[in-house]
Amino acid sequence: MTDRQSKIAVVTGAGSGIGRAVAVELLRAGWSVALAGRRTGTLEETAALVPRGAALAVRTDVSRPEDVDALFAAAVERFGRVDLLFNNAGTFGPGGVPVEELPYDAWRHVVDTNLTGAFLCAQAAYRRMKEQDPQGGRIINNGSISAHTPRPHSVAYTATKHALTGLTKSLSLDGRPYRIAVGQIDIGNAATDMTARMQVGALQANGETVPEPVMDAADVARTVRHMAELPLEANVQFATVLATAMPYVGRG
Repeated sequence: MTDRQSKIAVVTGAGSGIGRAVAVELLRAGWSVALAGRRTGTLEETAALVPRGAALAVRTDVSRPEDVDALFAAAVERFGRVDLLFNNAGTFGPGGVPVEELPYDAWRHVVDTNLTGAFLCAQAAYRRMKEQDPQGGRIINNGSISAHTPRPHSVAYTATKHALTGLTKSLSLDGRPYRIAVGQIDIGNAATDMTARMQVGALQANGETVPEPVMDAADVARTVRHMAELPLEANVQFATVLATAMPYVGRG
């Protein structure tokens, strides 16, 4: 996408963490960005980090189809089209809960947010990318190291992240005729509120609790921007970005 006027992104979970870092990176690079999240206040804080950026805050619960429809309608009404969806909204769920004790409502909340929410947003983006002129666009799903290897007591999160990989592959295949490129970024230990506890101590597969290294979320954001700004004839299908010394290779 060489035409700066055509760079329109929707970023979910944009009020904090990786979503905020990616939104700020895109805004600083000249993109217009629809910021989606549950709390309007944090979305507006994200927008204020780039005062001259073209940002639109849209309160969105990605697990609700009507919210997702309203998000994409607002983005198209404001900016005219959608060139990128960064499917980022997600939750880990209750930590440290053994599988036999995980409440059904907690399981459903993680599945509804991480998997169903990603599908609903991808579906809405797909519809617009297929019909708009010029046709096409890109979807980047936020996977996780847990799309490859689980942590202890993470059954809901790990199951949804493995499923997200299947969603990415299926969307990538079905998008080919319509110039819709779909890829996934698997992230390990970006420094956010969600990973703050890992720096104090994270449960390992051998039963020990040890601190883990983290990396700057801005490093993830630059990777997402690289994926996003490729021409639609090229696609990063899967990328893994992680803190170099975290226990992933050889985990457990």
